[in-house]
Amino acid sequence: MEIRNIAIIAHVDHGKTSLTNAILRQTGMAKENVSLDTNALEQERGITIYSKNTAVFYKNTKINILDTPGHADFGSEVERVLRSIDAVLLLVDAAEGPMPQTKFVLKKSLALGLKPILVINKIDKPTANIEKTEEDVFELFLELGANDQQLEFKTIYTIARDGISKMDINDKSQDLTPLLDLILEEVPIASGEKLNSLPLQAQVFNLAYDNFLGRMGICRIYQGTIKNGQTILAKNNKQEILKGRVSKLFNFEGLNRKETNSAQAGDIAMVAGLPNIFIGQTIVDNEKTPSRSAITIDESTLSIFISPNDSPLSGQSGKLLTSMQIKERLQRELEVNVGLRVDFSQSNSKFKVYGRGELHLAVLIENMRREGFELNISQPKVVFKEVNGAKMEPFEEVLITAPEKFSGAIIEKIGQRKGTITNLKNEEGEVKMTIEIPTRGLLGYRSEFIVDTKGEGIMTSTSAGFKPYIGEISKMKIGSMTSMATGKILSYALANLQERGSLYVQPSDPVYEGMIVGQTTSGEEMTVNPTKGKHLTNVRAAAADEAIHLTPPMKLTLEKALGIIQEDEYLEVTPDALRLRKQYLNDIERKRHQRGKS
Repeated sequence: MEIRNIAIIAHVDHGKTSLTNAILRQTGMAKENVSLDTNALEQERGITIYSKNTAVFYKNTKINILDTPGHADFGSEVERVLRSIDAVLLLVDAAEGPMPQTKFVLKKSLALGLKPILVINKIDKPTANIEKTEEDVFELFLELGANDQQLEFKTIYTIARDGISKMDINDKSQDLTPLLDLILEEVPIASGEKLNSLPLQAQVFNLAYDNFLGRMGICRIYQGTIKNGQTILAKNNKQEILKGRVSKLFNFEGLNRKETNSAQAGDIAMVAGLPNIFIGQTIVDNEKTPSRSAITIDESTLSIFISPNDSPLSGQSGKLLTSMQIKERLQRELEVNVGLRVDFSQSNSKFKVYGRGELHLAVLIENMRREGFELNISQPKVVFKEVNGAKMEPFEEVLITAPEKFSGAIIEKIGQRKGTITNLKNEEGEVKMTIEIPTRGLLGYRSEFIVDTKGEGIMTSTSAGFKPYIGEISKMKIGSMTSMATGKILSYALANLQERGSLYVQPSDPVYEGMIVGQTTSGEEMTVNPTKGKHLTNVRAAAADEAIHLTPPMKLTLEKALGIIQEDEYLEVTPDALRLRKQYLNDIERKRHQRGKS
């Protein structure tokens, strides 16, 4: 049986997972209404966060399909997957065309020499512009330095949601047969007897866990075969060797893993028997077989400090409260999250975590809170580096689409944050702008952007690498309303406070001294008493009490909170709540600390 290995790459929400699910259904590998996105966070957000592999059988060929994230923050997931396949299906929305994260993933796949197949999806959209999309993709290939062979890519048109593909836009096809035939025609064969006869060489690109088998490596077998019970060695680039025996061997069929006695060259297999296996290691059957080159990962752009929650409300909803438990959890995360770095040396109770962006760090924090952790999170800081004595900082390429009437406010804010507009188009009352901006300037802007465009704007971004430091950035100061009291929040107090700014809390919420209950309109700090009730006397009032009308509070999400948190504050994360608080809860302590800094 021949083996073909492909990955589906695209921008967020262009239809990667929909296409994979349709292929699974039409090849009989899955029932209706299944999804590769099984993680609760993925289903809630509607995006792919973790790369996944599946396999289908078509015309006596096994096609291994890898579904990759489309968001640049999870680029480490994409990078390691691309090393294990031979061709990519580049999925592009027929209306939106190639987007920043399309560029991000495509650049990596072209650099690895992978063969692309262009899949123009959502051709049934009323706003679809297929001809322009094809032109834009070709220009993107030229811009990214595609070679002559890569420029001769084949194009196919799909409606992934309905499981339809067409080689020509006017074809009457009603299923994915044209796409599957094109995969067999264009994707190189990964298997063969000649490869099977060579010494074993496989590279681990992902890890899995099993309660009974422990850590298992998911690997692409480049040559040779691997058998159950076989003695194997795991090598890294430093030629350090880990010895073990294959205790269980699995391959993939549809959404399931299937136990097998052997796996051949070209296949993707899951190996148990090397408890300390890591991503990027090469599995061989003799020491003379060379290691494959290391999996390179783009540098981190943001850092945060994570420490145990020490607020007065600590321990009320979470079960994992100690720094040792947090340290063990972060060490486990490092084994599978190759885009993450953690510095454990700064303190026994505070750990510096480096990530690829706000969403990358937010997903880690969200997963930890769902597991029962209670955490304090510091303000995200941009990671600087020095090259030949020059200070460098991370930049991002941002694509903004918004109604034309909001363009003035957007351009003004982008200018204040040291952003440069590199491309500006006006199409039928809608403005599209491409911006290059320091990551520092983008922090906290997303929530402002939603307000400025009244929710009608779309903003996506991708890493543009490190560039020379651009100087200080003036941002709008967010003034915090900090509680001076501990107790339950009362409506009477909030009615007065809401006139001074936006609130994060509502009546009957618990509050403690030093907790932040809202932000001021003026940008100045305020110390307030949200537990204050109406002063009652036994003297009858001349008029009846007026009903209290409260504006609904601003709902804090992890990304929003990470964007507005100030340097002297923590984000308190528990399984059932997100709260902002001062690092020093007592007002006198805060002032003393501030005097010490100045």
